[in-house]
Amino acid sequence: MPSRRRTLLKVIILGDSGVGKTSLMNQYVNKKFSNQYKATIGADFLTKEVQFEDRLFTLQIWDTAGQERFQSLGVAFYRGADCCVLVYDVNSMKSFDNLNNWREEFLIQASPSDPDNFPFVVLGNKIDVDGGNSRVVSEKKARAWCASKGNIPYFETSAKEGINVEEAFQCIAKNALKSGEEEEIYLPDTIDVGNSSQPRSSGCEC
Repeated sequence: MPSRRRTLLKVIILGDSGVGKTSLMNQYVNKKFSNQYKATIGADFLTKEVQFEDRLFTLQIWDTAGQERFQSLGVAFYRGADCCVLVYDVNSMKSFDNLNNWREEFLIQASPSDPDNFPFVVLGNKIDVDGGNSRVVSEKKARAWCASKGNIPYFETSAKEGINVEEAFQCIAKNALKSGEEEEIYLPDTIDVGNSSQPRSSGCEC
């Protein structure tokens, strides 16, 4: 029987508590947003299948706790990551200033084989709050920081409104793919549920 090759890509989302990491993941995977804030304990993950060209990929997105008392749990979750997403709240300068700490912490704990070229993506979240009047971190400042760290891709997002979330995660998936540390899963067509038509495209036009 022919088999369809599927590749697992591990993505880690880091950032201060309350910046919207869980909301971004839920908006992307489930197209849902909740106003009920619940702190992540330790780590949690969701998966989503995406397709580029004729290949099927499974994004495994790990949402980690932002509270420092849980950071010691991070080491095991960081290992084997293909891309790291750094999230801050555009209405909180502290969350932006801490991006550097999260990036350094990840590189130390994950120990990627090529730290200088490991793919990061930065998301400035909550651009919808107060019509944008509450923001304290300008897009220019954020882009300058990303440029200084090797031209990290940058997106301004609203998990609540779904603004730029799909586009950001398409970029994240592509960068994870480029890192090359892929784990291949072979799925025989015989276990497909439903019809055996070709999987739908994720709509990535990059």
